Amino acid sequence: MKTDQQYLDLDKQLLWHPYTSMSQPSPHFLVEKAIGCEITLSDGRTLIDGMSSWWSVIHGYNHPVMNRAIQAQLTQFAHVMFGGFTHKPAIDLAEKLIAITPANLQRVFFSDSGSVSVEVALKMAIQYWNTQGKPTKQFFVTPKSGYHGDTFAAMSVCDPENGMHNVFTGALTQQIFVSPPPTGLNAPVKAEYLDEIRTTFAENHQRIAGFIIEPVVQNAGGMRFYNPEYLNQIRALCDEFDILLIFDEIATGFGRTGKLFATDHTNICPDIMCVGKALTGGYMTLAATLTNDKVALGISDNGGVFMHGPTFMGNPLACSAANASLSLLSEYDIAEKITQLERWMQDALTPCEQLEQVKEVRCLGGIGVVELKKAVNLSEIQPKFVELGVWVRPFGKLIYLMPPYVMSEKQIQTLGQAIHQVISEETC
Repeated sequence: MKTDQQYLDLDKQLLWHPYTSMSQPSPHFLVEKAIGCEITLSDGRTLIDGMSSWWSVIHGYNHPVMNRAIQAQLTQFAHVMFGGFTHKPAIDLAEKLIAITPANLQRVFFSDSGSVSVEVALKMAIQYWNTQGKPTKQFFVTPKSGYHGDTFAAMSVCDPENGMHNVFTGALTQQIFVSPPPTGLNAPVKAEYLDEIRTTFAENHQRIAGFIIEPVVQNAGGMRFYNPEYLNQIRALCDEFDILLIFDEIATGFGRTGKLFATDHTNICPDIMCVGKALTGGYMTLAATLTNDKVALGISDNGGVFMHGPTFMGNPLACSAANASLSLLSEYDIAEKITQLERWMQDALTPCEQLEQVKEVRCLGGIGVVELKKAVNLSEIQPKFVELGVWVRPFGKLIYLMPPYVMSEKQIQTLGQAIHQVISEETC
């Protein structure tokens, strides 16, 4: 039997982790088990998870309801191809998603991951316009500071300058970028920003298939919060210039911003919406692209078919996990639970405002952000959090929290204290 250290040595030798160098890998910690909001390492240390495993494990780990749902489906069948077959977990999940998302979204396409759901959305938009006799509409407008995934089409609509995909620029479709929405959830709307979008649409609408944006929060591009009214106005501009509106709710969906979907902060509906991450409560990989009848039937009329079909599309185990997660979510008072979480994070992170290294502290729903004046070194700073008994994974200038919704106030306070201590030890 291998020792824990032998496993870690093999990991370092064999496995290429995300956003990690093989020659100079950042530290990785061997997990033994995870229950509730805590992850236990093989050496016995227990960490409070402030990341929800990249924002997905909203009900905590090893939840009995989630476990039972997957176990029950496993006794029936783990997978069956979705081409030519269907199954009850997928049908139930589609029905639930249609019931809780904006009213005009009536069709559901399942895929394996959030990034692929964005690929699907972009393909839907291009194929829709092709069927409408407008084949030149093949490009997308999107704000800078956005992030939509690491696959090729998704990379093309991520921030082209400060994002993580600069090396691929020459190989990507050259999309059309506008400025990021001005920050401030309650800040007055700036007409000049909308004027920029109007001008961009007016000059390029004959080749624009869609406008894609993360509603209310630009996440991995900087954890930027902005006024939802911009989205209401962008919807009107999309309608005026015959452009599809695409919302990427992969990170913001299922309660993270204090409403079930960030779209619910607005009074409009997108034409296409992507969901993932928390869809299955963090148990299995699954995403969905929802659209309206205009797009779905526009592609399908006259014998058209949508040209996409992942092998594991609509996986029954993943759909069962998602059904269980949505049932749990329906038992919450989202507004009350997430407002409480926001208040706890605000209290826990506010002391960081007094530190010289800190530029700003901001919270929205289940998102708490400490923005520093300069970027941190992940390889150096993450082990410091582990030593303090918490799991926090900073990026760039941001140290942030996206905890499970079931986290206690005491655990939030521990996370806040650890962040304050580690920042205090950093030099300006």
